[in-house]
Amino acid sequence: MPHFALFARPWWVNLLVLSPGAPYLLSINGKLRLGWKRLVAAALFGIAFGFVEAAVVVYLRAAAGLLPARSNQAFAVPEFLLKIEFFREAATMVMLGAVAWFAGQRWRERVTAFLWTFAFWDLFYYVWLRIAIGWPGSLLSPDVLFLIPVPWLAQVWFPILVSGLMILVIALRA
Repeated sequence: MPHFALFARPWWVNLLVLSPGAPYLLSINGKLRLGWKRLVAAALFGIAFGFVEAAVVVYLRAAAGLLPARSNQAFAVPEFLLKIEFFREAATMVMLGAVAWFAGQRWRERVTAFLWTFAFWDLFYYVWLRIAIGWPGSLLSPDVLFLIPVPWLAQVWFPILVSGLMILVIALRA
């Protein structure tokens, strides 16, 4: 079983733990005018899109021969798939940004909608992978969180914590 690792790599990825403070600061002068209907719709998009992302990862792993039955370990992505992964991640950010643009009318609401949708997407990405292939085996499983601009590495508990805190802060400030 892997040991607990407190820090992500590179070092600046650890600063993401401060990101739930952004919606708090954006709403300090009053409640955000997103409304619960928009937040629920954005959350449903994030949950559904988390499934799509998990399915893509399963397909890529299967295509690369990296998908043994019910794997409990992370795999390195072959070099020839890194470009696809890179652009898939960029496209994901564009799609999450578009949803946020439509959800909010002012920039602070759009930023908050982006963070809200991203948090649900990220959280449910792990849920769907766990259901589909049994990975991650634990919250201590190592993962490549992102590839842009360089690989971000952490144990699974880290993005789950950040996403959970983000959802909590926005729900309390909405």
